[in-house]
Amino acid sequence: MKIEWTELQLKRLNELNASKSTKNMAFSSSEERDNSFRKFEKILAAESRKKLDILKNETKRPEICILKSKLIQALIRNDFVEVITPTILSKGLLEKMTIDDEHELHSQVFWLDDKRCLRPMLAPNLYFISKDLLRIWEKPVRIFEIGSCFRKESQGGRHLNEFTMLNLVEWGLPMEERHDRIEKLAAVIMDAVGIKDYRLEKTESVVYGDTIDIMYKDLEIASASMGPHFL
Repeated sequence: MKIEWTELQLKRLNELNASKSTKNMAFSSSEERDNSFRKFEKILAAESRKKLDILKNETKRPEICILKSKLIQALIRNDFVEVITPTILSKGLLEKMTIDDEHELHSQVFWLDDKRCLRPMLAPNLYFISKDLLRIWEKPVRIFEIGSCFRKESQGGRHLNEFTMLNLVEWGLPMEERHDRIEKLAAVIMDAVGIKDYRLEKTESVVYGDTIDIMYKDLEIASASMGPHFL
């Protein structure tokens, strides 16, 4: 009989960012398991302290902030303009994305009251301000935002209630250029974050219809859509 980590041990290993292989280990006895846990906890805790020392004494910034800076500079070099929009979103703007009371994503939204919520995505605000920018700026209009979004998604290692999203929007390109443009922008983003081994896949979204996803191994890390569509 194989003995696995206890619930508390597994929780602690998750907190210390243990590898998948470590978390999936099994043992022949409780004593062997507990001895292994103490060993891994000591090693992983030391690694965490080392990372904190690097943050304090060298980088001075969290890795996500460094990544954000790389993305901002890459997009600015490609003629995008950074914007910042409110975290609190009106129900009306969400409904313009087809997410009404009957939509399957409605239950994932953090509602503040019957008219306002924490934004589950950046697109509604970006589309809203685009209407004014398309009046006063020459096309193509290119804007982007990096910010927190909130969803009551399924629990698991790949889902968080709060996450940071990048959304870029470009208006005014000829139809025949749009697929090539998505490939180019995917390359800009992936180069900025240092991911080389990615691929593009066509799929379908409950909000945007036909989309093109950026896949890294079996993980979807981005999704793109091309207009015109029902939104």
